Amino acid sequence: MTDLQQPTRDWATDFDHTSEDYAQDATGIWDDLRGRCPVAHGDAHGGVWMPTRHEDVSAIANDTENFSSEGVIVSIFKPEGLAPMGYAPPITADPPFHMDSRRILLPAFAPKAIDKLEDATRTTCRDLLDEMLAAGTPIVDAAVQYSQSIPVRVIAHMLGVPPEDGDRFRQFIHRIIEKPGTYTGTIEPEDTLVYYIDKVIQQRRNEPPKDDLIGYLLALEVDGEPLPDAQIYGTIGLLIIAGIDTTWSAIGASLWHLAKHPADRTRLVEDPAVLPFAVEEFLRFYAPVTMARIAATDTEIGGCPVAERDWVLLPFPAANRDPEVFERADEFIIDRQRNRHVAFGLGIHRCAGSNLARMELTVAIDEWMKRIPDFELADEDPDAVRWSTGQVRGPRELPIRVLRTNEEES
Repeated sequence: MTDLQQPTRDWATDFDHTSEDYAQDATGIWDDLRGRCPVAHGDAHGGVWMPTRHEDVSAIANDTENFSSEGVIVSIFKPEGLAPMGYAPPITADPPFHMDSRRILLPAFAPKAIDKLEDATRTTCRDLLDEMLAAGTPIVDAAVQYSQSIPVRVIAHMLGVPPEDGDRFRQFIHRIIEKPGTYTGTIEPEDTLVYYIDKVIQQRRNEPPKDDLIGYLLALEVDGEPLPDAQIYGTIGLLIIAGIDTTWSAIGASLWHLAKHPADRTRLVEDPAVLPFAVEEFLRFYAPVTMARIAATDTEIGGCPVAERDWVLLPFPAANRDPEVFERADEFIIDRQRNRHVAFGLGIHRCAGSNLARMELTVAIDEWMKRIPDFELADEDPDAVRWSTGQVRGPRELPIRVLRTNEEES
C-alpha cells in the first residue's frame, strides 16, 4: 500500500456513530449496510450493535423484556442499577415505572397545550429572521442563526428559565449528545447540567409558585407524595437535552433540503396546503434521532447474537429509508400521502413531545419561506455543511445564500 492509499473503513465491523465520517455520510452507510450486513457492530464505546432494517428496529423498540432503556445515550460509562426509573424519566424508564412517569408529562405536551405556544414560536422565528437579515449580507448561517435558537427559546419558556440560558443548553447538548464521555473529568462541577438543574430547583423552591413546567413538577403529588427529587431533576434534564437538539436538527435538515431543491421551494410557495405533507416527509427523510438500549438478557438481533449488557442503537432514520416499508424510500416526495414514518420512535417510548416538535418544525419552515422564498447553499462543497456526530443528526453549520426576500413580510 502506498502512502497515498488509505484503507477503506468497513462500517459493518468498525462502526462508530460519533465519528465525523459517519456524520457526513450516514444515509449512504445505512443503505450499504442494509444491503449486505443489516446489523453492524463496532468496538467503540465498549461495543455497539446497530441494525438498519425497519423490521429489526421495530422489534427492539417494542421488546422491553430483552432490551432496557436504562441507558439511551451510548457511552463507555454504561448505566447500571438505575432501572426501572433511569436517570431521565420517562425516556430512561422501564415498565412498570415508565407508564406513570410518562403520564406526568402528557398534559404539558397535549395538542391544546402546544397550540397555546404557536404564536410565541412564530414571534421567535420572525425575530430571528429580522436579526439574521439585519446585517444585509447575502450569506447567513441557517443553523447557527435560526434553527438552533428556536427550540432553545421554546423550551426555556416552557420551563420558566431565562432565555439567555440557551447558550448553556447548547454546551450541555454538545457534551452529552455529540461527544458522550469525551469531556468526563474535564468539566468544572458548576458547568455541568446537574449543577445547573440543582441551582434552578433550589431557587424555585424559595420563590412563589409559577405556572410553568418546573412549577408543575414541583407542585405535583402522586398518591399524596411529591415527586422524588431524582425524578424531577431527570425529567428537566430530559427536556433540555431531548427537547432541543432533536428539533433544531430537523429544522436545519429541512432548510438544507430546500436549499438544494428549488422545485420543492416553489411548491411550498405556490401551494401552501402542501406544508403538512412536506413536514411529515421532512421528518421521515431527515429523522434526526437514534436512540439506544442496553440488552437486558442474552438475545439476538436479526440472527446476530447479542450479549447481556451490550449497547444496541435504534437508528429510526435508517428505518425510515427501508425500501421494504416505504415506496421509493430513497426519494423525498413532498406530497407523500402514505407516510407512517418512525421519526418519533416506536413502542412505549414514542416521543411524548411529538406535538411540540411538529409545531416548531411547521412554524419554522412556514415563517422562513414567507420571508426567504428563494435561497441556495452558499457552497456546493459537501464539507461546507457540518453535520453533528452522535445520536442526533442535523446540520451544525449551514451557510445559505439568500437569493430573494419578501421584505413586506417583515
